[in-house]
Amino acid sequence: METFYTQSPQVQQIIQGLNLTRTLFVSSIIIGEPNIGKKTLVTRLFPDIPVVSGKNQEEVEALLEQSNELIITDFEKLSNKEALTFDNKRIIATANYVGNQKIIDSLFAFIYMMPSYKERPEDLKTLKTHFLEEAAATLMLDAASYALDQLPTDLSQNSKSLKRAIYHYLMRHSMSSEEIEETLYSYFLEHLKGNNGYKEYVGMYERPLIKAGLEKYGSQLKLSEVLGINRNTLRKKIHEHDID
Repeated sequence: METFYTQSPQVQQIIQGLNLTRTLFVSSIIIGEPNIGKKTLVTRLFPDIPVVSGKNQEEVEALLEQSNELIITDFEKLSNKEALTFDNKRIIATANYVGNQKIIDSLFAFIYMMPSYKERPEDLKTLKTHFLEEAAATLMLDAASYALDQLPTDLSQNSKSLKRAIYHYLMRHSMSSEEIEETLYSYFLEHLKGNNGYKEYVGMYERPLIKAGLEKYGSQLKLSEVLGINRNTLRKKIHEHDID
């Protein structure tokens, strides 16, 4: 059985509670934001129990007739929860929100609230390490070349946004000048049109160049020297591109 790694006391309590009822025919539900590991947790704790999504009411009802054990994900999306009965069954459900509290209370003996990653900073290091290793393997890069504390931490959509941000970070920081040029070529080939294309797209070069230069050198005077342009010209471009 694959382990669900967590240092969060709240999640450890959920694991302990589910393990205590492992041999009992009682129903439990874990409620929390999307993409915080609810499905991963229950499928790793109970790898042999069938899994079905609440998006498909008919399939849920069919499996309930066939099995005494079932994992139901996206429970809030079931269209007719009132028709369900969990008597003498071990049902473990996950939901992104409570919905009708009375129905939840009537169907489940144990109700767990799972905190988001914003509330579980102790789990972020483990998750970021996992995504770094996964992204590096996919992109054929050396994960050891990237510092964990420099990776972005986008938790707007919990693990989904964090994973995407780390993939994007590795892609940006591993591209060669030739790959950047090929990317720009593909973009321009698709989007270039109109009567003022040069003025419209030149900012794609100048804006990041000036922003990076200001951050790197911390001085307009020094940057103007590095770029080989007049300081007044640099000031004008900073204003044109609305760079703080």
